[in-house]
Amino acid sequence: MANRDMDVDAWVQQLAVNYHATDIDDRDRAMLDYAAKLTAEPWKMVEEDVIALRNIGFSDAAILDINQVTAYYAFANRLVDGLGVELEPFWEQS
Repeated sequence: MANRDMDVDAWVQQLAVNYHATDIDDRDRAMLDYAAKLTAEPWKMVEEDVIALRNIGFSDAAILDINQVTAYYAFANRLVDGLGVELEPFWEQS
């Protein structure tokens, strides 16, 4: 978090709503761009997406971590959505 004056909760909310408008470094932005594309348009992923992460300093192991965490959340969300699982009340309060 580059802007130390911003409340952490407000920063996290801004990050969740529109990370492009959030003050983050280029590495974090590249990671989120990759994750967003993999989540929304996985059929458009190409080798250049991985190369872009390497070029900004991510190791192959880190890229695999980014890929697996993103894929796991997509899997888990589709699993619960497909089964009609309801959110627990405490999730709806946040």
